[in-house]
Amino acid sequence: MNKNILLFTTAAALLCSSCRTHYQVSTIQRTVIVVDERYDQRPSAQAAEYLKPFRHVVDSIMGPVVGHSAKYMTARRPEGTLSNLLSDIMVWAAKDYGETVDLGIYNMGGVRADLPKGPVTYGDVLDIAPFENKIAFATLRGDHLLELFRQMASVGGEGVSSSVRLVIDAQYRLVSATVGGKPVDPSRNYRVATIDYLLGGTDKMEAFKKSVNVNAPRDTENNTRFIIMNYFREQERLGHEVDASIEGRVTVEK
Repeated sequence: MNKNILLFTTAAALLCSSCRTHYQVSTIQRTVIVVDERYDQRPSAQAAEYLKPFRHVVDSIMGPVVGHSAKYMTARRPEGTLSNLLSDIMVWAAKDYGETVDLGIYNMGGVRADLPKGPVTYGDVLDIAPFENKIAFATLRGDHLLELFRQMASVGGEGVSSSVRLVIDAQYRLVSATVGGKPVDPSRNYRVATIDYLLGGTDKMEAFKKSVNVNAPRDTENNTRFIIMNYFREQERLGHEVDASIEGRVTVEK
């Protein structure tokens, strides 16, 4: 650090510490500073040189390829390729926890980036699932599952696995729901693979509060980003590109 800067910083710290009891925040103002591609037009060579060692560390962590995607995928309502994929991955992972599930659910709000076509890196997966959400399993009685589906319909749909078919009307009311090709039985229990964040009834999925027999492992390796990466690595080992399609899992009647 430059000597003058160090002296100034030290002096400022001493000044603040000596008079911090005499001041209180009276107002707070905010403004939006847009950081976009305009700042790439005149890059600072000095800043680039300063960031070089940090960039090397970040790239070494974020850069490794975990698999390949057959196409560009997005999470959209009522149904998206990426939200379909993530819901299916939750079901795929169930075997590693000794679980047999009927369906998977992944909320749209938990998907924070699209999936690129081609090589998929650790960083790409981290962009998609940046939160500390972990895989979880819960049992819902059929009438509670229908309540959950109605709540999902009210926002235009959420990610559901391939075993689910939901029909929603133009007013976002649930018209019909099947799991495994059969109408939901109100008296039957259904095992659901999802993320622990939703079990508290968040994202308007209040019915999840009625879950029983919850299995929600807390260790870091159960984070959804690691579950997703494990799936990509498994498909890569098998020589498969990861793919997903729009299948009519959630449809809105016109």
